[in-house]
This record gives sequence, C-alpha cells and structure tokens, in this order.
Amino acid sequence: VQLQASGGGLVQAGGSLRLSCLVSGRTFSTVTVGWFRQAPGKEREFVAAIKRSGGSTIYADSVKGRFTVSRDNAKNTAFLQMNSLKPEDTAVYHCAADSHVITSSMPLARAYDYWGQGTLVTVSS
Repeated sequence: VQLQASGGGLVQAGGSLRLSCLVSGRTFSTVTVGWFRQAPGKEREFVAAIKRSGGSTIYADSVKGRFTVSRDNAKNTAFLQMNSLKPEDTAVYHCAADSHVITSSMPLARAYDYWGQGTLVTVSS
C-alpha cells in the first residue's frame, strides 16, 4: 500500500489549504484514513480521521470546527480541508491508512500500518 500526501504550502493566518492523500495498492473503500501532524521539536499528534465504512469522522479538539476530513472512493483519495489556519497549525502533515482500524483506535498512530511521506504546511502570522 502506498500513500502520497500533497497540497501543503505557505499560507497566512486565517487562510485555507486542502491536503490530499492518494492511496494505491489497496481497495480504497476498505481503508480508514488518518491525518497526523508533527511540528518541529514536538511529538506527532492526531488531527483527524475518516472511517472506511460509512465515512464517520473524528477530530482533535484543536482543529474541530476548522478542519474537515473527507474521502472520494472513486478517486482513491482522502482530503483534509483546513480553514482558519493558525501559526500553531504549522507542521508536516502525514496521512496514514489501514484496513483494520477500530473506531476507538482511529486517533492512535499505532493503529495504522501504512504512512505517506508528509507534506509541509507553514502558517505565517
């Protein structure tokens, strides 16, 4: 399974970006996709996830109401729409996928076996 994240860049505070995660090598509709981020000098943290079946979603409290995770099964792609960006959102964003993630484990990095290379998001103040 391969994941390719894209869409990062430099944006001013209050702006928006949309990240994409293209998944190949596995029937996309069978995988749960998670988004995680890691800022310089900080530990990786959960951002959002969308489940394989039914597409239920969960979010970290820090992004709730600003970020939206979605998926297009026909395009094998998951998206992370990020609005009202803040400087503290600056990080490398990674997408991850796995077919066996249970709902309670969706925020846990260890629940995902497959990871993309990451895309850098920089929010200037």
